[in-house]
Amino acid sequence: MRDPVGIVVYSIASTFGIANITMQLIIGGIGVAFLAMGFHKKDGTYISQFSAIGWILVGLFFYLYSEHYVEIEDPVLVLMTAAALPCGIALAYWEINIKEKIPESLLWLKGCVVWSMVPYYLVYSVPVLNMAFVYTTAISTEIILEFVGLGSYQSAPMRIDLHGGGDILASDWEGNRWILSEPLGEAGFFVPMEKADGTPVSIIFILACSALQSMIIFVGAIVALSSVSWKRRLRALIISIPTIYILNVFRNVGIVWLTDTYVNWSFFGIDMFNFTHSYAAKFISLFAMFLMAIVLFDLLPELHKNVIKILNPVLKTIENITNWFVYLFSPKIIK
Repeated sequence: MRDPVGIVVYSIASTFGIANITMQLIIGGIGVAFLAMGFHKKDGTYISQFSAIGWILVGLFFYLYSEHYVEIEDPVLVLMTAAALPCGIALAYWEINIKEKIPESLLWLKGCVVWSMVPYYLVYSVPVLNMAFVYTTAISTEIILEFVGLGSYQSAPMRIDLHGGGDILASDWEGNRWILSEPLGEAGFFVPMEKADGTPVSIIFILACSALQSMIIFVGAIVALSSVSWKRRLRALIISIPTIYILNVFRNVGIVWLTDTYVNWSFFGIDMFNFTHSYAAKFISLFAMFLMAIVLFDLLPELHKNVIKILNPVLKTIENITNWFVYLFSPKIIK
């Protein structure tokens, strides 16, 4: 069963002769532009209304990815993307109902989204940058695999997954290398991993393997702290970004080695690659990001304050639900 929201959005795209991914990028781009207005102008006319539209569009942008993550059976990202649209609507409602000055925490969250999405889609939309990130990720993994003695591997030449099916060498691609002007297949630009003797390993590296998403979340969260000096923000960036990159390299090393070593392993029908990539590595990565956030909260108490204020409505809702369950199931004394 297809998602009804996706059906409506992609039907509109089809009506105008626009590819689905292009339509999704247009929605995200307009949403980010509206949120950027809200973050940088702050007190302009109709800023709350523009920001509200921006929240809904950005929420819809991420929500449209959920169908893909259902197809590849990635439960963590299914939950995160499916929650994006309801969260966007909730933030839009909050934005519209502000009667006085915009809360600093909401202003920070707008900047966080803007300065996370802009760098990511700059890299995504510029093939030269996209391929550089993918190739660097593959080479880094290859080097560490050999350094720690887990086998001899090598990165195969860069390939491109074509929109109509099939793939070609990047050297044979005739597309624009400075701006992505045509839709690509699901993998986009990718580097296959193989053993030193040329034997293929059933793993490819794509942009999503580079931890760029994780890094730009921290970039957005730190850069958006406009009340904090640039010296403190730069120090936080220097600590967090290289750490995330290094941890991700070891994550990739583990996935490659386990997948290649335990080819026939299965757990309730889940093979080693899907188990390590979609479950084990995902939860370990989230835990690592949680620990990184704790370190940054110590360096930047302002970041902690903003996060807590954003989470307050959620925490209050959880508290109310918990109290309701306690009341419902606690023994009653009849007098």
